[in-house]
Amino acid sequence: MSRTPSFPASSDPVSELMVPLQQWVEQQLNIREWQYQEGESITALSGDAGFRRYFRVQSEPSLLAVFSPPETEDNATFITLARFLRDQGIHAPEIIAADLDQGFMLLEDFGDRLLLGELTSESVDLLYGETMMVLLRLQQCPVADYAKGNRGNKQLPEYDRSRLRQEMELLREWFIPQLLSYELSEAEHKLLDNAFEQLENAALEQPQVLVHRDFHSRNILVRDGEAPGVIDFQDAVRGPLTYDLVSLLRDCYIRWPRERVEAWALAYGNMAVEVGLLPLVKQATFLRWFDLMGLQRHIKVLGIFARLWLRDGKSGYLNDLPLVMRYTLDVAEGYPELAEFRQWFLDNLVPLAEQQDWYSDYRAAGESQA
Repeated sequence: MSRTPSFPASSDPVSELMVPLQQWVEQQLNIREWQYQEGESITALSGDAGFRRYFRVQSEPSLLAVFSPPETEDNATFITLARFLRDQGIHAPEIIAADLDQGFMLLEDFGDRLLLGELTSESVDLLYGETMMVLLRLQQCPVADYAKGNRGNKQLPEYDRSRLRQEMELLREWFIPQLLSYELSEAEHKLLDNAFEQLENAALEQPQVLVHRDFHSRNILVRDGEAPGVIDFQDAVRGPLTYDLVSLLRDCYIRWPRERVEAWALAYGNMAVEVGLLPLVKQATFLRWFDLMGLQRHIKVLGIFARLWLRDGKSGYLNDLPLVMRYTLDVAEGYPELAEFRQWFLDNLVPLAEQQDWYSDYRAAGESQA
């Protein structure tokens, strides 16, 4: 059975935020002489996986107000990255105003048309094509120039072995012991260490570029007549070329048949070669990088989705765990060096997952979309 979550001690209700945030928003709009609906200028929107809260501003044009707690969120980096990406031709939201001390921001509103809601078997080729062109431009951003445009000349963090391992450890910290109540033996710890090391090696073999780090269908906004908008980029790093690509094409919220995914991935690889991001490599090498990078990400996500429930009380992500498990097991099946990890996962973790309230047959996860 699912464990009872422990909620953050300092979670402020949305209602407590409304008054000070609305006052600040109206002050910013008055300074800029923008029209707005006085007294009811902001309405709460559904939140994301983090601690940020979003509100739509009833102004002309519409804006987004954000409460991003300064004690948990690096708002200065978000603002710097937004401006850097816009300078490079990426449609990140314009920062209209910000109060870093309070964690208040006023942003350009891209609307509600998340890529996820627009994807169908008929539309996906066009929409992924447009989104991959945005990704290609993102990966061409000169990472060295980022340091020139921020205080302290800080470089983007490196997606190095330590960071890759730290992410995968979330499986061992949250999914296995806390969600499934399974205690690992010393031999099982070694098995995981070996699998993690192989995934790290594959990631570090690749060309290193700017990585959004959460480039999926809930962070891409479809905009008629314009390039898609990109949000939630504050955790960007310099890292493996296939990371954002596999985040998009093996999205934790929607699944497509392997043949289509591989065709899209190889088409992107060809474009990356043409613009000089990628040297000529064998298709098998590129697909191996793509597969194993996705496996690293999905191992991490198993831990993150468990943590979002157990620590933060966000149960909605539990329903996405079967699809993430499917990705994990399907990809591992294609690589003999991961056969022991896959069999261990099947023998020990899947039976425990089957006892959970959130579980549905991972083998059928995502089938309605494929």
